[in-house]
Amino acid sequence: MRALLQRVSHAAVRVDERVVGSIDRGWAILVGVGRQDSPAAAERLAQRVAHLRAFPDAQNRMNLSLLQTGGAALVVSQFTLYSDTSHGRRPSFVDAAAGEVAEPLVTHFVDALRALGIEVATGEFGAHMVVEIVNDGPVTFLLNQD
Repeated sequence: MRALLQRVSHAAVRVDERVVGSIDRGWAILVGVGRQDSPAAAERLAQRVAHLRAFPDAQNRMNLSLLQTGGAALVVSQFTLYSDTSHGRRPSFVDAAAGEVAEPLVTHFVDALRALGIEVATGEFGAHMVVEIVNDGPVTFLLNQD
């Protein structure tokens, strides 16, 4: 699994003009699931996200985690994180998991974050979504489950 994290002061996701999830301070997380991923990968990735020290402390140094700040997470499934753009002009998605495999793993990732005590909002799997991200910093990280 892969996650693109953006530290945000606000983030929201809309489907058909209605807000289906929103947060204030925390992580906007675009999550991609690969063909070889498992529930254990989702749990490892959730641990990494929850404990990544990228929020400012009293000295304005990136030293605090999402858990320490009480921030929230907006999780949006993003299969294009597994695209291969190395050949030609059209991306290939052969390394991305099929929807019926990816959806339960994204749900498992969300559940693992919630089990750690993180407030989580989500997009709608498989829907066309409009994601609004107010990046704070800007601060952006790409994480893999390992």
